[in-house]
Amino acid sequence: MAVKDQAAGGADGKAGRAATGQVLQAERRDFVDLVPENRGRVQPMRGFDPIYTDIVDYIIRCTHRIWDERDVGLIYTHYTHDCVVYSALGTSYTREEVVQNTIQRMFMLPERRGMATQVIWSGNEDDGFYTSHLVTGTGRHTQPGPYGPPTGRTFVARTVADCMIYENMIFREWLVVDTMAQVQQIGLDPHGFAEAMAKASFDKGLLAVDIGENRRMIGQYPPTSAPDLEIAKNDLEREVLGWLHEIHNRRMFGKIRDVYAPTVQYHGPLMKELYGHGAVTHQTVGLYANFPDGFFMPQHICSVPCDEGGYKVAVRWIVEGHHLGWGVLESLGAPTGKRVQLMGMTHLHVKNGRIVDDWTTYDEMSALMQVKLAQMADRKAAFGEGF
Repeated sequence: MAVKDQAAGGADGKAGRAATGQVLQAERRDFVDLVPENRGRVQPMRGFDPIYTDIVDYIIRCTHRIWDERDVGLIYTHYTHDCVVYSALGTSYTREEVVQNTIQRMFMLPERRGMATQVIWSGNEDDGFYTSHLVTGTGRHTQPGPYGPPTGRTFVARTVADCMIYENMIFREWLVVDTMAQVQQIGLDPHGFAEAMAKASFDKGLLAVDIGENRRMIGQYPPTSAPDLEIAKNDLEREVLGWLHEIHNRRMFGKIRDVYAPTVQYHGPLMKELYGHGAVTHQTVGLYANFPDGFFMPQHICSVPCDEGGYKVAVRWIVEGHHLGWGVLESLGAPTGKRVQLMGMTHLHVKNGRIVDDWTTYDEMSALMQVKLAQMADRKAAFGEGF
């Protein structure tokens, strides 16, 4: 039975439940209203700087202060020294890497502006907070950097940053930037860019390793019929995880007609804007056409009531499988058989028991880089160090 009007709650714990209705939401507000000057604190936030009035204000305002106001030094008071950032293109393990990477991208894309599309969150001051921050970034490639010589071309791409925060400090972050969208729009060769990234990893001794079958099917058994609901905190989240398991792991793609509204809008990678059951079905089937043995693993889920009605739900996930076919990740080309882990984020607007909007973000560039890295490892094995 579909969950329609239950109080799903965006925060676990007494503080979160009491304050959820007072916490800002990004969707219908202008930026100046999201970073208010004369607003008192509306939820308990022990240890946070006085400027922040709630957890949404915190994540939007500190991002703006660091990236748009150029106060990069705030990273020292907003990230722990050993913060781990899991990116679709690699992992960093220190605050200094966050500082250096921020400076590099800020120089390369000085006109970039990251606008908050929505923030879905959970938590409280005792347990810490979790935020899933969907950003629409616009800019122009005007300076040299990791993207090479400037092309002067503009881009629009989505990014999702999931953060774990305790007393003003981000101590863990998962970051999915749609690098492929940026690279294509500014006129670079995706294969050349992926090759360069793979070579940098290869030179550090990072080789792709195929560890065999994933856990979607154990031996000759079919996929399990029941999803793992341990990460869910309420009935809505449990139901959403059930929908996703049915569609992604059991391959019951017809379920999309049941749980998505006929008028659903799909906001996908490469800035796709698509509509209706057919579009969502095609994108989902196309992902598993690339990775027919792909196993969908939700890593985190949280939800908040939405000012527009219904609830917003954020899911962080991994699809693990082998590149065995042709699909929506067109840059991968002919099947290579290489193992790929694709990290993604999905924000859903659930209203009257159905999904009316789906923002799904993953980075095709990450998959292409992994394939090329595995191919470099093959060449090394075949021809030695001097290939």
